Amino acid sequence: MNDKILFILITIAALVISHVLVWLVFKILRKFLFKPHSHSGEKAIQKFSQAVKWGLFFVLFPFVEPKVSPEEWRFLSEMRIFKILFIINLSWILLEFVNVLKYYFVEHLSFDKQDNLKERRMITQISFVQKLVAVVIIIIAAAAILMSFDQAREIGQGLLASAGVAGIIIGLAAQKSIANLLAGFQIAFTQPIRIDDVVVVEGEWGKIEEINLTYVVVCIWDQRRLVLPIYYFLENPFQNWTRTTADIWGTVFIYVDHTIPISDLKDKLKELLESTDLWDGKVQVLQVTDVKETTIELRCLMSARDSPSAFDLRCFIREQMIIYIQEKYPSSLPKTRVLMDKEKDGSSD
Repeated sequence: MNDKILFILITIAALVISHVLVWLVFKILRKFLFKPHSHSGEKAIQKFSQAVKWGLFFVLFPFVEPKVSPEEWRFLSEMRIFKILFIINLSWILLEFVNVLKYYFVEHLSFDKQDNLKERRMITQISFVQKLVAVVIIIIAAAAILMSFDQAREIGQGLLASAGVAGIIIGLAAQKSIANLLAGFQIAFTQPIRIDDVVVVEGEWGKIEEINLTYVVVCIWDQRRLVLPIYYFLENPFQNWTRTTADIWGTVFIYVDHTIPISDLKDKLKELLESTDLWDGKVQVLQVTDVKETTIELRCLMSARDSPSAFDLRCFIREQMIIYIQEKYPSSLPKTRVLMDKEKDGSSD
């Protein structure tokens, strides 16, 4: 058989063996080390497995190649392209391994419970660290690939010789990027915001959907996305409704006539709150908070387990209280009084 054909067949066999061997090993290890429960975790394992399959081939090939390759194809593993592919594959393995580690730590964490502050804190930190490590791996891999070229190595040495000037220029050019990166570190560990936090920013109500290295994505209540530089949350005031707990109070203002019986409305508010699961049972108050010439201001204060529930509860109470007043006290709805006093002329002839 032709030496070249034999070499190609042995190379393909090594590739197949590496894929089958890694598939078997991963199938066994998943039973004892990490068996993901989510689709994303399963996908991360598959990508890591695929990267390791090619990685094993790149490890086996240098041992097989000198013994079976034809004379004119000897030492393919020492060629620059092989080294570059090996670096790329190694980076791929590390990136997927970091991604698997992320799911290993967050798989048991869930937002689907009332008090999820600890979960949101951990997911925010783990996600930020994973993105940061990924960037470092890519930078090191790119540098290693460039250093394999003599021209790039000479350029690198020249840059090192003028590191002071280059550092100043790069620092000035990347001032905003560096500020964003440092702000990302501060936000990840001091955590003025966390993933899934409810915030009011730029006059918009929404939830923190993503915290990336340089920007934050806020999912607004109507499904729009507000993208802000990450340092915005360190330099500008904003409201965080779930900083320490998701519990929140809601208010409803009702304007009625002075003749309304307040005690009856207090009983009705209590009855309405007890009839809905939106109320968490902690706070229920009705007070007269202002008196004006034509109306009085009633404030209904109530509590809910989170801001979406509080919004729905406020709408429910507002609607039901107005319906109750319309049906039982229609004369106590806001009105304007005009007193007509006609004086009789008492003229005499």
